[in-house]
Amino acid sequence: MRLCEVIKDSVIQYIWGPFGGGINYSLMRELDFNRRRECNAGRINNMYKSSGPDICGFGNNRLQVILSHRGKYHENNKTLKCRINKDTHLYTLIIRPNATYEVKIDNEKVTTGGLEDDWDFLPPRKIKDPYARKPRKWDERLQIEDPEDKKPEDWEDSEFIPDPEAKKPDDWNEAMDGVWEGPLIPNVKYKGQWKPRIIDNPNYQGEWIHPEIDNPKYKPDPTICHYYNISVLGLDLWQVKSGSIFDNFLLTNDEEFAEEVGNKTWGLRKDVEQQWRELYEEMEKKKEAEEAKKKREKQRARQEDIWGLDEEDEDNEEEDEEEPDGKPQQEDGADRAFLGKKEARFDQKDEL
Repeated sequence: MRLCEVIKDSVIQYIWGPFGGGINYSLMRELDFNRRRECNAGRINNMYKSSGPDICGFGNNRLQVILSHRGKYHENNKTLKCRINKDTHLYTLIIRPNATYEVKIDNEKVTTGGLEDDWDFLPPRKIKDPYARKPRKWDERLQIEDPEDKKPEDWEDSEFIPDPEAKKPDDWNEAMDGVWEGPLIPNVKYKGQWKPRIIDNPNYQGEWIHPEIDNPKYKPDPTICHYYNISVLGLDLWQVKSGSIFDNFLLTNDEEFAEEVGNKTWGLRKDVEQQWRELYEEMEKKKEAEEAKKKREKQRARQEDIWGLDEEDEDNEEEDEEEPDGKPQQEDGADRAFLGKKEARFDQKDEL
């Protein structure tokens, strides 16, 4: 099977949801699968395509689309998100013969683009000119300080000043005590640190953009989307919570057929699935409410029980429950010891 022929699309579709974990499907040749099985490898190697949701870990939510080209695996450069809620969803990947792709969730387009643009299969078409340099006088400052703005003469920028009423002690000896310095007091005229006002830079030239040139190492490859002899679908499953669902895997060359199958499978059961989920959640809420009510009534009864009669009844019930398991075992042990002694006597008599 050649999955991407000259005039046909390549469509992979499946249902997945709704709990924590992830699923990756991998497409490969039968020869590569047999080699992996003979080597008992734990990971799927030599795969052509791998894709699937990944919501393992805190805050992790991504839809992986990994494609193989010349023996190397490349992940999509775009950030694709899964739809995380309590229902299942329909995931579809379409690869077209003109080297474009499309990702759909619930038969709705999520993203589209070119394989060469969104995967690092080939070297970039353009690279920065290694000989280009930014001019020394190039001004990228959007705003500058006003050179004509001057600090006022009466501007006080000292937060503390010497106390003018302080006097040097009469017995102060500068030779022994050093130079006398009066105490500091807060400056009532303090206005803060002066800064010149900011104005738009009249010489602003914008951000300098490094010029690009054609990459001499770039060569177009028309076989990017061509995969041959695919006959095995492998699944890589992991989950952090039970209840994950995956179903109805479809590989086809007909995009309209895939959409029709999705509407007849996931499309028909999504409403029923939601109704059952809501009914189950309602039943669970009622159950929790009843348990909480019983717990409150029990606590209220304990508060109203001044003499502690209910606690004594509970203790007696617990003792009654423990007695059948405790005393009979002791009695059985004594009986066995008594019978063991008798048996020993009979054996001695028989020997005599």
